[in-house]
Amino acid sequence: MKILLIGKNGQVGWELQRSLSPLGEVVALDHPEVDLGKPDSLPALVRQVKPQVIVNAAAYTAVDKAESETEVANRVNGDSVGVLAREAAMIGAWMVHYSTDYVFDGTGTRPWTELDPTNPVNAYGRSKLLGEQQLAASACRHLLFRTSWVYASRGHNFVRTILKLAAERESLRVIADQFGVPTPAELLADVTALAIRQVRSAGTAGEASAGIHHLAPRGEATWHGIAVAAVEAALAAGAALKCTPDRIAAIAATEYPLPAPRPANSRLCVDRVEQAFGMRCPDWRAHLPRVVTELLKGPNA
Repeated sequence: MKILLIGKNGQVGWELQRSLSPLGEVVALDHPEVDLGKPDSLPALVRQVKPQVIVNAAAYTAVDKAESETEVANRVNGDSVGVLAREAAMIGAWMVHYSTDYVFDGTGTRPWTELDPTNPVNAYGRSKLLGEQQLAASACRHLLFRTSWVYASRGHNFVRTILKLAAERESLRVIADQFGVPTPAELLADVTALAIRQVRSAGTAGEASAGIHHLAPRGEATWHGIAVAAVEAALAAGAALKCTPDRIAAIAATEYPLPAPRPANSRLCVDRVEQAFGMRCPDWRAHLPRVVTELLKGPNA
């Protein structure tokens, strides 16, 4: 099997290099070898590589900047996804793509299912929904994994930021009225490899598992809850922090205004992905201590 992996240096792409390697030949690329900001450049790449599977782990992820860079976000997260998907359809390849909880408006309190209507509240969410729509319209065989609040031991993410601030400040203020779950990049990578192996080995029967899957750990948390858990894990690992868990204040989102509004409810129902691929998503606390330990070793440890 030949796999074209786009976005190899991102949080998820880095883990995918590891998880996909046992499946076959992985052609792993990143900018400037591949530029999703230039959709017209992508067909030549796909035709040159001739993959059986395209895995797109690249994205425009600057949620607040997307409010003023809407065209760029739409090209990267929308139009380029459509180009890749149409190329996949023409050569009979599977395509794997990642989307976000931000395609929902955040109303209610129950976990969102794959059948719930989308209604993004910010430009980033709309750009990711555009990619979903173009992927579906292409008619290529695909796996679309919607996830939430991704973090890893490399790259920029909330957990890294909290540990940095906790080392510098004696107190923190963190939002406590937005609910979701932090998703480790390694979980996304491992389930992606599992899913590709299963749908490819099942032949036409594998197409029953195609389409949208919500993929995240089980449970729920707020940004405040994650911050407390991360600081607790860091202290348990011997980190010298100025801020202790009891000095992390819980605040409302209105007390920390940002250019892009965030959905208050980012809970995702993961029943479908578990049933489709015979696995179980772990509780969100399971991966956090190990990733925190890796982060404490230094940049991109």
